[in-house]
Amino acid sequence: MANERLIKESFAKQADNFESSAMSFSKEEYLAYTLKKMELCAKDIVLEVASGTCANGRAIAPNVDKVVCLDLTPEMLEVGRKKAEEQKLSNMLFVLGNAYEIPFLNNYFDVVFSRLAFHHFTDTKKAFAEMERVLKPGGKLVIIDMIATDELLRKQRDYYETLRDLSHVMNLSRQEITALYENVGMNIILQEVTDIEVSLNSWMELTKTPEDIRKQIQEAMECELNGGSQTGFYPYKKSGDIKFLQKWMITIGKKV
Repeated sequence: MANERLIKESFAKQADNFESSAMSFSKEEYLAYTLKKMELCAKDIVLEVASGTCANGRAIAPNVDKVVCLDLTPEMLEVGRKKAEEQKLSNMLFVLGNAYEIPFLNNYFDVVFSRLAFHHFTDTKKAFAEMERVLKPGGKLVIIDMIATDELLRKQRDYYETLRDLSHVMNLSRQEITALYENVGMNIILQEVTDIEVSLNSWMELTKTPEDIRKQIQEAMECELNGGSQTGFYPYKKSGDIKFLQKWMITIGKKV
């Protein structure tokens, strides 16, 4: 599939810097917040889908029986594996695989989660169905992802997101994420939104966005700051840098 190729290419480039302190993807405070909200048990077997470098999986591992990290990009899994070894985490398994065809039996995991991945999926219903399939009855399915901006500016924001990273498909709205759970009869037990501040320069550096594209995005943000066309990012200046907010939503549902 074309988008799978784009995802592999994009995240192979990002792997080494994916947990950079300049980025928000592995900030300790958000990982701790996630861990608290998931309310894990020591006996739990957990699957992280589209795990990247397994930052969440590694944070979870000391609190559960086993964590399986599934990702499409070998370079991402290798970073996660090395960091797990450095942290002396012996209860983690790293699996190269696809969210649309999860290589595990039905009703196998106590918790299945995915963080910052659904906006890369061309078929969110299929990915969600696979996650629900491998989850035990009574188990928790957790999605953490950026949600769409105001409907009027949604297309503009996704345009710049894709310009910066070709593997981006679209940010789902709160209603669209909620519908994924409701359509399979899952009860949502938690849904919360957190504002995450992002530096424009760090954001583009992570994906190694080409200079001409960086310039185009920077100019669009500066134009908005000067009263021009809106990008959907609502940028602002802070300490001489252009910043914007991402709205990360955690949704936890329980399988009947």
